[in-house]
Amino acid sequence: MRSNGRAFHPIHLLLDSNSSRSAHGKRLRIKARRLRCCRSGDLMHSPRRFLIVFLAFLASASVVRSAVAAQAYLIADAQTGYILEEQEPRKKLQVGSLTKIATACVVLDWSERKSSDLNGAVTIPPEAFQGTTENNIGFQPGDSVTLRDLLYAALVQSDNIAAYTLAYHVGSQLGSVETGAKLTPADMFVAQMNALAKQLKMERTRFVNPHGIDWKVKPLPYSTAEDMARLTRYAMNKPSFRFYVSQKERQISFNRQGHQLNYVLRNTNDLLGKNGIDGVKTGRSSRAGDCLILYANRESEVVRNGQMETVYPRHLMVVLLGSTNRFGEGAALMQRGWQIYDQWAAAGRTADPKKIL
Repeated sequence: MRSNGRAFHPIHLLLDSNSSRSAHGKRLRIKARRLRCCRSGDLMHSPRRFLIVFLAFLASASVVRSAVAAQAYLIADAQTGYILEEQEPRKKLQVGSLTKIATACVVLDWSERKSSDLNGAVTIPPEAFQGTTENNIGFQPGDSVTLRDLLYAALVQSDNIAAYTLAYHVGSQLGSVETGAKLTPADMFVAQMNALAKQLKMERTRFVNPHGIDWKVKPLPYSTAEDMARLTRYAMNKPSFRFYVSQKERQISFNRQGHQLNYVLRNTNDLLGKNGIDGVKTGRSSRAGDCLILYANRESEVVRNGQMETVYPRHLMVVLLGSTNRFGEGAALMQRGWQIYDQWAAAGRTADPKKIL
């Protein structure tokens, strides 16, 4: 159910949903005793009505505590694209490093079209360090690293230098276009990112760089929960992308003046590997707040009808934008999503075409 754009949980679920329920329940019991002492006619003489009031009061308080504070979110069945629940799904927001999902898709699409070997090494250009304040891996201009390890760095540890280097290399391979302005390799690549967005009907999205940095950037990039869900479905249909984002750790190597250096990447998604979650990506900036996209799987459901069997793959996706507690809210939304999914499946999986991504 929804009210004023907020997600509301069923009462029987909320009774067990909050760790502070015992103290809250004590206060409610005090109020209940006061109610029993008052002479309010039907309420005093009707245990059933009292129970209804008690449950309604408890549900109301729990709803306030459990309401999602993020600016936007979306829960969808990833298999069909059916939206199970949403809040401000078409609101334009900054999405930070979620942008790198599009970056990886353009690289993988290019590699498939050109039969390019992702084990080929490329050189990190000086331009990759412009506007980037973090360099956790310790890359330097001139370092040589494979495209595959750059993809791992961009998707697992959300490295901006790796994302830009991918864009610079692939953009330089795309060839020239008829335009009045001279485009850099990164500009060429970003044009492909926006072309992909158009192809996926991401009508409220604009990419301006390959990493999602929005500090001192004009025009500002933006997207929506709905558009990022479309992009994620596209990306997760690629086996290689699914493998990259499922890695909790990954060692990469790069060459610096003839010396091999190693670095162990650690995934920025704290929920990875928990409750069937095997992706996808985190994002953060001062404008975007905390962003998160989760993808989870359960064993396929087999429905038998006489001699016929129908297999339903169960994949759930959560997109969360503008949060201050992305992992807490993300975990709660994923749990909520499976509850809604089970109800939807039990009702026959009917889907409103207007709510298909």
